Amino acid sequence: MNIFLISLVFLLIIFINIKIKRGKTKNQKINKFKNKFLSNKSNIEKIFLRDDEKTSSNPNINICIGPYSKEENINRKLNIHRARLSKFKKSMLNGEMIYVNDEEKIFKYINGRKIYL
Repeated sequence: MNIFLISLVFLLIIFINIKIKRGKTKNQKINKFKNKFLSNKSNIEKIFLRDDEKTSSNPNINICIGPYSKEENINRKLNIHRARLSKFKKSMLNGEMIYVNDEEKIFKYINGRKIYL
């Protein structure tokens, strides 16, 4: 009878220990999730995503690529430009409206004339 009580207490201690460990991991995951959405970095990323959405949905918004732009920004802006060309058949890049015709040739208008690029 004495051995039965000792084993029962031992199993109860193990069960409680397992429950405590599971509770800690859940809280850590929840805290990590909260911190991700409350951080300034994630808020800045959300602003950039909204700006990219707005830019990609309107081909008349100018995309400026300067000589001192970072490579990752240039790639992101060029991808938006290409997407607008394929969707709307026109896109404004550095103040110039660029068009795509049915034969997939890229051109722009200068003084009323088509200039193919």
